Amino acid sequence: MSQNALPTAMIETLTAIGDWLVVLPIVLALMGGALLLMLRQTGKLSLLAALVVVGAIIACDIGLLIRIAAEGPVSMTMGRWLPPFGISLTADIFGAAFALAAAVVTLAVLAYAEIERGEPEQGDGFHPLVLLLLGGVTGAFLTGDLFNLYVWFEVMLIASFGLLVLGGGAAQLDGAVKYGFLNFLATTLFLLALGLSYGLLGTLNMADIMRVAPMADPAAMAGIAALLLLAFGMKAAAFPINAWLPASYHTPPAAVSALFAGLLTKVGAYALLRALVAILPASRDLLEPVLLALAIGTLLVAPLGAIAETNLRRALGFLVIGGIGAVLAGLALPSPAAIAGAGLYIFHAIVTMTALYMVAGLIERRSGARDSRQMGGLYAADSGLSVLFFVLILAAAGVPPLLGFWPKLLLIEAGLAAGGWGYGLVAALVANAVLTLIAGTRLWAHIFWRNAPEAVAPRRHRDGIGFAAAGLLAAAIVAAGLWPNPLIAGAHMAAADIVDPAHYVAATGLAAVEPGERE
Repeated sequence: MSQNALPTAMIETLTAIGDWLVVLPIVLALMGGALLLMLRQTGKLSLLAALVVVGAIIACDIGLLIRIAAEGPVSMTMGRWLPPFGISLTADIFGAAFALAAAVVTLAVLAYAEIERGEPEQGDGFHPLVLLLLGGVTGAFLTGDLFNLYVWFEVMLIASFGLLVLGGGAAQLDGAVKYGFLNFLATTLFLLALGLSYGLLGTLNMADIMRVAPMADPAAMAGIAALLLLAFGMKAAAFPINAWLPASYHTPPAAVSALFAGLLTKVGAYALLRALVAILPASRDLLEPVLLALAIGTLLVAPLGAIAETNLRRALGFLVIGGIGAVLAGLALPSPAAIAGAGLYIFHAIVTMTALYMVAGLIERRSGARDSRQMGGLYAADSGLSVLFFVLILAAAGVPPLLGFWPKLLLIEAGLAAGGWGYGLVAALVANAVLTLIAGTRLWAHIFWRNAPEAVAPRRHRDGIGFAAAGLLAAAIVAAGLWPNPLIAGAHMAAADIVDPAHYVAATGLAAVEPGERE
């Protein structure tokens, strides 16, 4: 039977079911976390349930991304109330793609974590907290409301704080204090910006703000944008408010570090992209000199910190920060090509940094140390691990033909086309790639090439699971780098909707409503 022959009521029902793809990933994550909380004492059943839930989330994210690619942004407003009364979930290509990448790496981390989890760790709440974190991250990527974004940041903060203190070690508690204090401060600044925005505009819906902000006082809107830049910059660990990240990400188990490195700062970077380019472009123009300085500073200082660091995971933390500089470079050059490069870099960093921290955990298990000065000899003991680490370092540096090369190429092309300060950003991007390569190869030489200070521990039975999980992510990075056309085309489509958000506004049903009017 053709669709034309279907009853109207049935067509409307089918459409409504399709709309639920926007909210289902969040519902599954939160309800799955509640279920796993009840199953936390059931051993392997808890892991199996977590894998099934995340697998279902991935399926929903894939369906949502396919629909957006075919039809454009998709929105679902709770209760069918138009803003400012209703709360919308609105997904475009970037939001759906980032949510999908987050779910995929979460699935890999759940499998990887089993190499570290023994009988004493059963029932510690790890699986429910991971699902809660994924729910917060997915909600932040798919929300169409700034206050809702604040709520999802709080959900992420609660879940990440719980994961950070699992085990209760002194180093974990110290890292949790630094992590919590800076993130609570960033959240407070974000809440202040929300209050000012609502008082000035009467709405916190992103699409609604895009319509009414041009009529507001430019100076007041620039002040709000500056607050958002500070708040999201702290969340993203941009220079010079980045010290909390390398001071905290190395303290929990490697699986938790991998999850944090892949997800948390990327949500802050995405929020910057959404807030400054799509929602408040005029204010972004006023803040452009600040963005240029932050981008160059982050690109250069972060890899220098990695070169000076000897603790393996602390050094990788600086590489995570360096990647945020590439996103800031795209914000400083808001052309479609630059935004495409920034968005593609976020996608790349979600996968690459997760895999890199997973490999770091395997290295620590084999060497029995966390300081690279106490490592060595792993090339002879495990050449596969050495190749995996080296490939991921090349990807992080942006060496062709790996995935990390293509977003940097887009950013460099945008910088050259912009001229002026664009040349400075191009120089900083190239310097970042070189310095990242120096930092990474220095770590590789210390860990794998020089003689071991003592005997290297043999590979344990469970380590194969962790190696397979990290290896699959690395294989995806290599494959995407060798066949980048679909990702680049998708990034350009997504960037067009960020720079000109007319389709995004239309998806919410506000395009036909005059600014200042409400139904």
